[in-house]
Amino acid sequence: MDLNAVQMFVAVVQAGSISAAAERLKLPLPTVSRRVRELERELNVQLLERSARGTRLTDAGARLYEHAVRGIELLAEAQQSVVSDQARLKGRLRLSLPPAFEPWWELLSRFQLQYPDIQLQVHTTERRIDLIEDGIDVALRVGAITHEAMVARRILEYRHLLVASPALIERLGVPRSIDDLHQFPCATWVLGANAPGRWQLGGHSVEPRSVLATNDYAHLRSRALAGDVVTELPPFLAADAIRAGDLVEFLPQCPLPQQQIHLLYPSHRHPSSIIRTYLDFCQAEISLISKDWLQQGEVLA
Repeated sequence: MDLNAVQMFVAVVQAGSISAAAERLKLPLPTVSRRVRELERELNVQLLERSARGTRLTDAGARLYEHAVRGIELLAEAQQSVVSDQARLKGRLRLSLPPAFEPWWELLSRFQLQYPDIQLQVHTTERRIDLIEDGIDVALRVGAITHEAMVARRILEYRHLLVASPALIERLGVPRSIDDLHQFPCATWVLGANAPGRWQLGGHSVEPRSVLATNDYAHLRSRALAGDVVTELPPFLAADAIRAGDLVEFLPQCPLPQQQIHLLYPSHRHPSSIIRTYLDFCQAEISLISKDWLQQGEVLA
């Protein structure tokens, strides 16, 4: 059943005639008359008795009007509720984050302090999830974006850091070049169980002597702090230990490549006020985050 036709039928009943309804709806008279006739044909029943004095409901028309007017009122209430919630930014925001992305935890805390009526539902995974299938409003992604069905807002770039403990370097010596890396036990971050661990150092692809491969940066940091391995860490996981002298940068003259961070949302879905507010909040707040942990990052305005 065509909702627009039902609304026109209800308007005819409430206005008393097709011409009065057309004037009230600001539609051509033939359009309203045609849509009501089409509704009658669809239902295979006469809804209105027409005369020179106007229109009168048939028994079938009265039953339809009774149910239709309640339904239209409920739809209007639902629309007003949604508009009201958006106006005061009340509702749920479903997010996807990589594991151990600690600076974003702080950002989300500040976001909820500013917008306390927004409930956050955060899904943490390294897997490249399907935003639509998994019901995610906005995903934070590290790396290049190639998905054409998504809108990607790039918010910053930064470099991972190659780090080691001073005790490990004292034991095995100060590295002078990439070739010296092979003298050191290393731990690499890998996404797949059988994926090889490789580092791009100063434009050179290197496969280190890996004694550990994992997709858990917290595990890598723990082993580096223990003096067991050289590893790569996001700057926000290394910054405190570097400041405390528990870790040092390893081969700083051979930097790892830039990493891009994007916020993604489906391109065909009109972003709600809550989503737009979150995107703008992240863009504004990222400069504050970068001062603390993006040691070699570049903030993108």
